[in-house]
This record gives sequence, C-alpha cells and structure tokens, in this order.
Amino acid sequence: MIDTHCHLDLPVFDLDRAEVLAAARAVGVETLVIPAIARAGWPAVLAQRAAASAERPACRVALGLHPLYLPPPEAAESALTALRALVAAERPVAIGEIGLDFHRADADRDHQLALFEAQLTIAREAGLPVLLHVRKAHEEVLAALARVGVEGGIAHAFGGSEQQAGRYLDRGFRLGFGGMLTFARSTRLRRLARALPRDALVLETDAPDMTVARHRGERNSPAYLAQVLAALAEVRDESPELLAAHTTTNAREVLAL
Repeated sequence: MIDTHCHLDLPVFDLDRAEVLAAARAVGVETLVIPAIARAGWPAVLAQRAAASAERPACRVALGLHPLYLPPPEAAESALTALRALVAAERPVAIGEIGLDFHRADADRDHQLALFEAQLTIAREAGLPVLLHVRKAHEEVLAALARVGVEGGIAHAFGGSEQQAGRYLDRGFRLGFGGMLTFARSTRLRRLARALPRDALVLETDAPDMTVARHRGERNSPAYLAQVLAALAEVRDESPELLAAHTTTNAREVLAL
C-alpha cells in the first residue's frame, strides 16, 4: 500500500517515529508521501526522505504552502522564489500541500487564490502533479486548475460531489480517501467511494490528523492505512487485495513513483 498523504515530519512523531514507521511497514505500507505545510517545515520534510533505510517504508516528499499556513502578503514573493528554487534542486514528487480553504468566514480568499495559482504555475513549469487541500472551495479550485492548465495530482481527503469528482478525474486527478471512510456515519462519503471507478481511488491517512474510527481521539498513524483499506473494501464489496493493488498502481501512476 501507499499512504499518499502523511505528515510524518511533524514534531508529534519525534519521540517514536521509528516505531511508527516499523508498524506501517508491518501492515504492508511500502511508501509514504510527506507533503509540506509551511516554508519553515521544508527542511524537516526533506530530512525524512534522506533518512531512508531498509527498516522503514520509502518516503517521498511534496513541497508547497498550505492555504492555512501561508506567509503574509509582504513575504509571499520571497516564499515563492524559495519554493521554485527548492523544487528545482530537490525534485519532489509533487507540489503540495496546496489549495484553497474557505471554511472560515474570515478566510483571505484573494491571498489564498493568488498563492495557489502561483504554486500551480510552479507545478506546471516543473512538470509535477499537485496535492490539493480543498475545503468549501471545489468550484474555485477546479476553475484555477483550468486557468493555469494543471493536470494530474491528488485531491486529498476528497469530500466533494460525484459530479465534481468526475471533473477532477477528467483532469487526470485521483481522489484520496482516509480515516473518515471508517466511520459508519460517513454515509455520503462511503456512498461516493462505492460509486467511483477503481482508477479514481488512492489511500491516505493524513496522520497525525483525521484518524480512523477505532482510534478516535488518538494520534493517527500510517499503520492505520490497513483499516482505511478494509473500510474501502467493505463499502465496495471488493477484496482488500484487489483494492490494495489498484490504489497502489493509481498512486504510482499519478505521482510517477
């Protein structure tokens, strides 16, 4: 399996990162994709890739600026220049975690959109896919993808409509499903996961956040990806082995792993 979205670089894993990785490997996680959140965190993300060993899953990285952790407008150009240079030097598998988050009423939509489109341009110029964070903004994100001309990536923690899912798929995207799928009350999400074609699906944990039902209230872990797979198999009435193979192939294809 491939965990396509896991924040293993965060300090919450500092005391037991090796054990967390060993547990993930033990349940069949072969690769983790670690997306950046803020400029200050880029070195920590890259450090996880550099720490590769036979005892842990392979770590791949994405570099970007999360819409909730953007630099202020006066520092935006400097951050984008630094991102462009680091992408050229380090060649991540994607630009991310980037996107739009309009959940809060006081969201600075113009600032988010400006930096989102700038990062989409970096992705297009570098020929890289993008890892999208989208909250209350699917229509705006889809419009920006069309304006900038970006195709390919993953819509992380997808929660849009089936119609919106189809439009992402038309642009070469895959859709990420994680811990929320394990909750019986997530009826709309489970219905969507059942309806989509297998080629649309990838697995993720978003650890340490958005944990599975069995570990509600606890820190999430990439080892819990097996529980996400089990939930996906349940709602689709398909074997875990079949879905593990398909979701792994999908992730490899979209991120060129």
